[in-house]
Order: sequence, then C-alpha cells, then structure tokens
Amino acid sequence: MTLQQLRYIIAIDDYRHFGKAAESCGLTQSTLSLMVKKLEEELDVLLFDRDAHPVVPTEIGRKIIDRAKVVLYNVEQITEMTRSEKEVLSGPLSIALISTVSPVLVPGLFKYFGNNYPSISLQTEEMLTSTIKDKLRKAEVDMGILAGPVNDPDFLEIPLYHERFLAYVSPENPSFALESIRTESLLRQPIWIIRDGLRQLQPGDFSEKEFTYDRFFEGGRVGILIQVVNDNGGITIIPETHKDLIMYSQQRCLRPIVDPVPGRTISLAIRSDYIHEAKLNAVASAIRHIIPGVLLESVLQKGPLVL
Repeated sequence: MTLQQLRYIIAIDDYRHFGKAAESCGLTQSTLSLMVKKLEEELDVLLFDRDAHPVVPTEIGRKIIDRAKVVLYNVEQITEMTRSEKEVLSGPLSIALISTVSPVLVPGLFKYFGNNYPSISLQTEEMLTSTIKDKLRKAEVDMGILAGPVNDPDFLEIPLYHERFLAYVSPENPSFALESIRTESLLRQPIWIIRDGLRQLQPGDFSEKEFTYDRFFEGGRVGILIQVVNDNGGITIIPETHKDLIMYSQQRCLRPIVDPVPGRTISLAIRSDYIHEAKLNAVASAIRHIIPGVLLESVLQKGPLVL
C-alpha cells in the first residue's frame, strides 16, 4: 500500500468516475484502474462498485477512504513540520463556519489574509454544526468556527468571542416601546425562528433554559428573520455581531434582552492532532481585528495560542 494509491481512491470517490479521477491524477484510466486493483488485491476487499453509475464505494471502501483522508492529512502535517515559518504560512487553509457567523467573519478573514498572508490560499464554506464536526473528523477541513461548547473529545476548542442575543422588534409590536425586554416577557409572545423550517415559536414552546443558539439559529440566516419581521410584524432574536450588518434604519428595532442576558460563545475547533500553530495564530489574529475587543474571550486576548 502506498500513499499514492490512497490519493487515487480518494480522487475516485471525489469524481465518482475513473476517467475523470485519472485525469485529475495525471494518469491514464487503465493505469489508475490497475493501481486500484492492486490495492484491492493487497487488502483482499472490493473498494468500489464498478457496476454503479456513477461509481460508488462499497461499504468497506467508504471506511477505508475516510481513513485514507486522515492518513494523508497526518502525512501533510509531518511535511509542514519541516518547513520554515515563512513556508508554513503558505498553501491552502480551509475553514468551515456556521451560517450566523459567516457574514460576520468571512469578509474580514479574506481581507486580513490578503493583506498579511497572501501566500495562504483561504477557502471558507458555510455548514451546519454537525457537518463541520464530521468534516473535521475526516480531515476534510482544517478548522471549524461554531457555537460552543463543542463537547467532543476528538477536537480542541478555543473560545473566540462571546456575544449577547438581541431582540429585533417590529414597530407594531408593544415591546417596541420598551428600552429593554425581560427574558420572561419575551417568552410570553411568539418569536420567529428558522429551525426545521421558518415558523413562530409560541409561548410555552420553550423555556429560559432552552434560550440557546441551536434553538434559534442552526441552519438559518439572520437576514431572513429580520425581513420576516419587517413584512409580517412580531419579534425575532439575532446575535449581537449582526447589529452592524443591518441598515441603520433597522437598528432602531433592536432591544437588549435582560434578566438574564442570553448569549453564546463562538469557538474555533481543530482536530486534536492539528500542528499548524502559525496558521492557527494567523486566524486568531484575524479574529482580533474583526471582532470588537469587548467581545473577545480572555484566551484570545492573552496573545499567541500554543498547541
């Protein structure tokens, strides 16, 4: 078994076509097929169902391909360890983010890396929390930015910043006349959310203890909730960092939530075997430039991160 053979089976899984995979690997289709056949004979298993269109991995093939991705990830990390500091801050860097963090961080991340680390090829993608964890576990992304706590022994979690939830209130709603809204009062009226589809949570559907990120925002876009309130009236909840993303005229509809103040901590998650300390600190430095200092977690304010 060779590392190159592992790269070949990953390419076939990516393209689901022997011809396209061979082209991406710089091989003829017959050569690629021969190399995969040798690996199958060595392992005494069938990796792909060649009768399927498009070609798909067998059950054992899926497991081997997932493990191959992790093996190649670790091999690349060994290579990174031998490079100079300048060389470490180059090459690809993939970051997965939840949808309510992406519009806050992504523009600033590209600006910061473009100005300070132009040799790094940054790639970002929005995903659900469960998908981020899955892709981290399979070494398909380098870092994940999501709402904590991550609660997974496979990952290291670095708190980035903590933000409050704010109420976005229609001018027709009685709460619009208030300077702040008590959590207890908020729970006594319908609240627009995007969770398993757009709908309104009704009084009694949830309690103060369920006032969490997952309850309101997983898989949803804050801008849609704001537009729904603008068009239909009512009230919704948005993260504090979105305040500067909405129009100034809409900011008059924001009200702090008090007694208690609900919020969330945004964390950066990496595999426990991640070694690119320089890239990690580059991301942390970018976050320091994007997020107001009053929101930053103490761990990020203390200086460089050490793995």
